[in-house]
Amino acid sequence: MTFLILKLILAHIIGDFFLQPQKWVKDKEKKKLKSKWLYIHVAIHIALMFLIVWDVTQWQLILTIGLLHFIIDTGKILFQNKKTKRLLFFIDQLLHLTTILVLVHLFLEKNIEFNILNQDTLLLLLCIAFLTLPTSIIMKTTFSKWDISKITKGNESLKDAGKYIGILERLLVFIFIIVGQWPAVGFLITAKSVFRFGDLTASKERKLTEYILIGTLISFGIAVLIGLLYLNLKQ
Repeated sequence: MTFLILKLILAHIIGDFFLQPQKWVKDKEKKKLKSKWLYIHVAIHIALMFLIVWDVTQWQLILTIGLLHFIIDTGKILFQNKKTKRLLFFIDQLLHLTTILVLVHLFLEKNIEFNILNQDTLLLLLCIAFLTLPTSIIMKTTFSKWDISKITKGNESLKDAGKYIGILERLLVFIFIIVGQWPAVGFLITAKSVFRFGDLTASKERKLTEYILIGTLISFGIAVLIGLLYLNLKQ
């Protein structure tokens, strides 16, 4: 059962974060139910679940999850506005996860006999996938309450550099934790502090310093949490 849940969550992460361009999201927000990308997005989710689960006997479970995914996304785009967008993002993801957990328990009567990957490998892939784009989007949504363009004015960097730095640091922290190298995590934090906070302190950019500090703590915190979760769930 756990293996099936992991497969379905992996399909959700790939479909919601890796295979859904930002232009699709904006089109859905603008056109609501008239947006073709809403239906294509749900169809991709269903196709991914069939591909990753690789068991046609679970077709009722997969189609039910797909239907509820459509209903949840529809509710989100219909009731969403600028003030509620950030909150509804997290509610939306929580509902998708809850749907998978509840429906698997309701539908599953026997274990899947044919598995492409073992459970530990799938769990590892799921953790790595989550620490890349999904966590970046979660952090971007969290920070949407502040006008980042004003905070970073005069301190511009390479396009998307912060996103890729965050992804790399989370993956490194995750790797250090699962191999038991906690001192390396401390070294990474120290190294980043030297490079990022030295110039900021000198220029007295307090708001930018606080923004980077909060982002760093959240990014490292999520990586540590996922690393500990992996160690506790792996067989």
